[in-house]
Amino acid sequence: MNPCVFIIFSLLLLFLVTATASQLGGDDRNMKTCLDNERDALLLFKAPLHDPNDTLSTWRADQHECCKWNGVTCNTQTGHVTGLDIRNHDLGGEISHSLLNLTYLNTLALSFNSFNGTIPTFIGSLSQLTYLDLSENSLYGTIPPEFGNLTNLQELHLDSVGRCRVEKVEWLSHLSQLEVLVMDGVSLSKANHWVDVISSLPKLSWLSLQRCELSQVMYPYSSFLNSSSSSIVKLFLNDNNLTSSMYRWLSPLTTNNLLSLDLSGNMLDGIPKYFGNLCSLEYLVFYNNSAVVKFPDFLNNLSGCTSLSLQSLHAVESQFAGSLSDEIQKFSSLYSLDLSHNHLNGSISEKLWELPMLEIVMVSFNNLTVPSTHHLSNISYVKYLDLSSCKLLGPRFPKWVQTLKNLNRLDLSNTGISDTIPLEFWDMWPSQLEYLNLSFNNINGKVPDLLSNFADYSVIDLSSNNFNGQIPKLSSALATLDLSRNEFSGGISFICQIVDGWLEFLDLSHNSFIGQLPDCLWHFKDLRVLNLGHNNLFGSLPPSIGSLIQLQVLYLYKNNFSGELPLSLKNCMSLISLNLGANKFSGKVPVWIGENLSGLYVLILRSNNFFGTIPLKLCQSPNLQVLDLSMNNLHGSIPSCLSNLTSMVHQGTFSQDEEIQISYLPGPYVDHAMIAWQGDEREFFSTLKLLKSIDLSSNNLTGQIPYQITNLSDLISLNLSKNALSGEIPQKIGRIPTNTQLQSFQPSRYVGNKGLCGPPLTKKCPGDEEPVVTSVIGKNDGDGEDTDDELELMGWFYIGGGMGFATGFWMACGALLLNRRGRHAFFQFYDYVKMVVFTANLQKARQT
Repeated sequence: MNPCVFIIFSLLLLFLVTATASQLGGDDRNMKTCLDNERDALLLFKAPLHDPNDTLSTWRADQHECCKWNGVTCNTQTGHVTGLDIRNHDLGGEISHSLLNLTYLNTLALSFNSFNGTIPTFIGSLSQLTYLDLSENSLYGTIPPEFGNLTNLQELHLDSVGRCRVEKVEWLSHLSQLEVLVMDGVSLSKANHWVDVISSLPKLSWLSLQRCELSQVMYPYSSFLNSSSSSIVKLFLNDNNLTSSMYRWLSPLTTNNLLSLDLSGNMLDGIPKYFGNLCSLEYLVFYNNSAVVKFPDFLNNLSGCTSLSLQSLHAVESQFAGSLSDEIQKFSSLYSLDLSHNHLNGSISEKLWELPMLEIVMVSFNNLTVPSTHHLSNISYVKYLDLSSCKLLGPRFPKWVQTLKNLNRLDLSNTGISDTIPLEFWDMWPSQLEYLNLSFNNINGKVPDLLSNFADYSVIDLSSNNFNGQIPKLSSALATLDLSRNEFSGGISFICQIVDGWLEFLDLSHNSFIGQLPDCLWHFKDLRVLNLGHNNLFGSLPPSIGSLIQLQVLYLYKNNFSGELPLSLKNCMSLISLNLGANKFSGKVPVWIGENLSGLYVLILRSNNFFGTIPLKLCQSPNLQVLDLSMNNLHGSIPSCLSNLTSMVHQGTFSQDEEIQISYLPGPYVDHAMIAWQGDEREFFSTLKLLKSIDLSSNNLTGQIPYQITNLSDLISLNLSKNALSGEIPQKIGRIPTNTQLQSFQPSRYVGNKGLCGPPLTKKCPGDEEPVVTSVIGKNDGDGEDTDDELELMGWFYIGGGMGFATGFWMACGALLLNRRGRHAFFQFYDYVKMVVFTANLQKARQT
């Protein structure tokens, strides 16, 4: 090619590329920059705000181009700020009037922050707004009627905006362009004729008025209301305490445009017949209604054209009674049916399984019966089947389940099965099952290979049955495996087959597994709960246990593990519950437990061979509520710094934020532990997080009881028995509590404890002028509440007598008896509190 031609061609190509790039990407030289007055307005808006995460760090005076600031959008032609979207930034403070200078603003999104104060009326002057979102803040007061000036507004989100209300609703009628209105949590109790106003909005398609106190509105609609004008497609009216009288004003809002309707959390005793004429209705949510509803009547009132359109009926805990009858066959489009936790009875109609579109069936926790044999030909569409806590007729395993070729979730827990599982059952759904729950039955026999049946992130729960034998092969992709409370045996090396790193929950407790814990735990970086308790495992803990960096619960109670705790365990810094009791661990209680595992609320090392002194670093555990070091070989004194265990000082319990969430399980994991309580060993479950106890009994501790321990004002149980303690009982806990059974014992029962005073002893406590009059716990002559005087007389500890030396004793404190609400919460499973005095060895100890 001629050199001149090549040069000309290259220049032409360069020109074309440059021109194209300019057209596609824009020329920065032609873009308008942020206007000074609008930049200043944004800086004034930011100035008073609390910004703990520094999310507005780009908003600085030396950064002149505010259009590049976080959350700011500008018009590229004019430079005007048109959008401010700073949702979910944890910002706090009042909304500044400086936003008034953003006159071209069309989007203002401030939701999921902590803005406070009243909702500014000036927002009503931002006339260009098409989108306004103030939801999930801490504002209060009346929604400004000035919002009615926002005639261009298309979406208004005020859900959970704070403690806000609408006094008069007429301003909404001016928002003729409004398509979405969400006011969840805003009180409309005084908003008379609100139905008329809503019906007048010609473009409104989404209306959400959850928790708006609609039941308190005196006149929700007028007699002049046009009953066919609503354009609403999705309507949410849940949690308003509405009764069936609401159907009179609901009719104008429910036309054939309606696609989705949520009436849950009310007091409705059924639905009206006109619901059967909502020919576009696809989703009906009716859960948690408190009035009894006859389910056959409910279906009958939907049996018009709605029965052909309805795809999903979600009605959990709706007080449904009656049967799941043949009426269900009319709902030919039904895709999902959830009737769990109701009072349905009788046999499930076989017509249910013949619905051609049905994929999800959840009817758990009813009184329904399911035949163990079905002669069905067209139920292969069902993918999700939950029959838990229903009853199978006959204890045999339901072989008809095997005809569900598309099944990926199956729950037959607590259905009364007493049988072995056919071997072909385990081969029905290769690489397909995501969830299998057969727990709480009486299923026996061996479990074959579980290698090829399960999909990724799958859940297997075979707990509380009578399965036996060894576990052969497992899927490598499990997320949850629960084999607890069976009769499985052999080693547990099979867990090393779970190599894909998704396992979050592993419970092999209450079986007959033997052998050592294999050193392959580095596979389980997402494991949150490991429960191997109540088996026959032995040996030392492997170093790879330190790889469990997400582990929150480690439960090894009642095995034969031995040796010192591996240093690598200190890497498990996410632990909140560590239970190593009833084993043969030895060595000193590690100092790093207090240093590295500061999140612990349960630490149980009881019944081992630990020796040495109680490390002072344990006092650095601010969340610790259960500390059990009993039945070891510890010596030395009781650390006075135990008074630094702040969870035992302050009221409150295990934080809800700390609940252990396991993916793919329906709710949070419920932690549990065996606790020595009133002389017995009891297993605490849901009440464990309410317990606050210290058990240092059955060691070789010496010295005095530190008086600082009386600062643990929220402590419930303190056990110091079977030690070699000496000295006096601290004065604050010397009084025998009144209003208890302890006054019914003979005074001789308390001989040898010189620090005790008060009835039934004749010795008065310091400050007593008259004998204390006793009464029944929690009762008085007044209004039934505990008075301040009674609280003072109750004292702080219950003293249960002595063992060991004369001042060795068992104590359980009366903090719960000082707090009526806490008392009822903790003792919800007990009819009354028994305080037992142990004195059998008292005389022998005195003589010694």
